[in-house]
Amino acid sequence: MPQTLRAAVVQAGSLMFDTPGTLRKAVALAEDAAARQARLIVFPEAFIGGYPKGLDFGSVIGGRTPAGREDYRRYADSAIAVPGPETEVLAATAQRLGVHIVIGVIEKDGATLYCTALFFDPTGHLLGKHRKLMPTAGERLIWGYGDGSTLPVFDTDIGRLGAVICWENYMPAMRMAMYAKGIQLYCAPTADNRPSWAPSMQHIAVEGRCFVLSACQYLVRADCPADYAAVQGNDPATVLMTGGSCIVNPFGEFLAGPVFDRNDILIADIDLAEITRGKYDFDATGHYARPDIFRLTVNESHTPAVEFRPHDVTPPTPSLATSTLTPDTP
Repeated sequence: MPQTLRAAVVQAGSLMFDTPGTLRKAVALAEDAAARQARLIVFPEAFIGGYPKGLDFGSVIGGRTPAGREDYRRYADSAIAVPGPETEVLAATAQRLGVHIVIGVIEKDGATLYCTALFFDPTGHLLGKHRKLMPTAGERLIWGYGDGSTLPVFDTDIGRLGAVICWENYMPAMRMAMYAKGIQLYCAPTADNRPSWAPSMQHIAVEGRCFVLSACQYLVRADCPADYAAVQGNDPATVLMTGGSCIVNPFGEFLAGPVFDRNDILIADIDLAEITRGKYDFDATGHYARPDIFRLTVNESHTPAVEFRPHDVTPPTPSLATSTLTPDTP
């Protein structure tokens, strides 16, 4: 594995309710980043399918409006299947450019939408996905909950790669699980554009002794249809998301960003040896852990709402298929 690589974080906005247009935009942005010699390209949360900033979907306690239901229909129609035609385009792009791509999408599975991060490698394979475990506030109205079956950290030719989406990064147990899996390239696609986000990314980089690559959209009202009923108003120049993307090293130092109020592609050269240098004096799930006092158990089983079993098969004894993360378990 090479000790250094060039990484890119894309700060740009979706074209709301226009998935084909957004997909073309993603390909063009990936081409731009690859032209700058990036080998890893990270896109924001919900880039394909869109983050519906400012929409309320006509919801009040005890009721929903017809207009809100129509907004949801349009939003659901913008979501993608995984795998599906859009993931084939992204996989082909990763292969053509010879890059790893991590990108936020809105995934449709049956009649439910999920906020998902997808991972593509330079050979054109969809390595896997992570579904957001806990949608935040109003997101719970439109997105389902992921489960423990999509908590991957991939051992790739550029390092151990994973993603934690937006406010999942404020779930200490989620971070601990990622650290125990040996994550080195910690991708944090987000829609949080507050100034307080960047210090959180610094904290995680120091705590996990990993590189953190956080991508947030820069989204303006002009990127949305005329009938997009955002609470922020209809002025095309209105900024709905200001960005704040950044790349942080294992000592909490910014290698790029945070950048606000513009489209950008942040570039940084990453020295993976910094991870080992950092773990010399701090390893959250290794020599700095106290498993005699604190232990975390992670249920990585798939938990469907309905499970069908043949009538002539005796049901197995129920079990949790858990994974116990301790310092000696990678």
